[in-house]
Amino acid sequence: MYVDSHCHINFPELAVRMPEILGKMQENGVTHALCVSVDLPDFPQVLALAEQYPHIYASVGVHPDYEETQEPTAEQLVKLADHDKIIAIGETGLDYFRLKGDLEWQRERFRQHIRASRICRKPLIIHTRAAAEDTIRILKEEGAGVAQGGVAGVMHCFTESLDVALAAVDLGFYISFSGILTFKSAKDLQAVARALPLERILIETDSPYLAPAPHRGKMNEPGFVRHVGEFLADLKGVSVLDVQKATTENFFQLFQFAH
Repeated sequence: MYVDSHCHINFPELAVRMPEILGKMQENGVTHALCVSVDLPDFPQVLALAEQYPHIYASVGVHPDYEETQEPTAEQLVKLADHDKIIAIGETGLDYFRLKGDLEWQRERFRQHIRASRICRKPLIIHTRAAAEDTIRILKEEGAGVAQGGVAGVMHCFTESLDVALAAVDLGFYISFSGILTFKSAKDLQAVARALPLERILIETDSPYLAPAPHRGKMNEPGFVRHVGEFLADLKGVSVLDVQKATTENFFQLFQFAH
């Protein structure tokens, strides 16, 4: 049994194939998936999927790459998160790789999400790329993470160093690995996964992006999270069942609901 802890099945290229997507999940033992919001105009589609399917959950948030979009306030995010199927705030964070120049607006957006998480007590889904130092700094400044009286969260699609991972874990965060983990070029990331305890690891697809081997280059989908789990088991020298059990329990522990 697997859980895809981060996907975007509301995106048009996957939404038009929904019966097939759900069928492939079942075939591959993927029992639940978290469909993650990236902006407010499309949030109703994300929520509608979660309301329609019992095993699909949703988040609310605005991705740091979306520059020309409605800016959320903490109060607005809290109001939108007041729904049983909305289990997280995000995805949010910082991305200094795709966008350049004065990114103070991005940092302020991130702070609004952290404040919303603290108010509504729902975990954060963090995106960080080429911005790890500021990401950890702002999380600390805003009191994110259980170590500071906030709630837990997840560093999604993790590609940073072990030091960054451990700094996040110290705050009470989980580390989520995507199909990137299976890439032959990802030796440094594989070393990070080996070093972290299974109790702090989630797995995801980030579909429709980053399909894992043996599907690299194809459109990704939640059913493919099985390959990330199998690769992780081999990498850590544990059984596939151990990875299934740990990553599934971690998901439900983080998001604090029964399954």
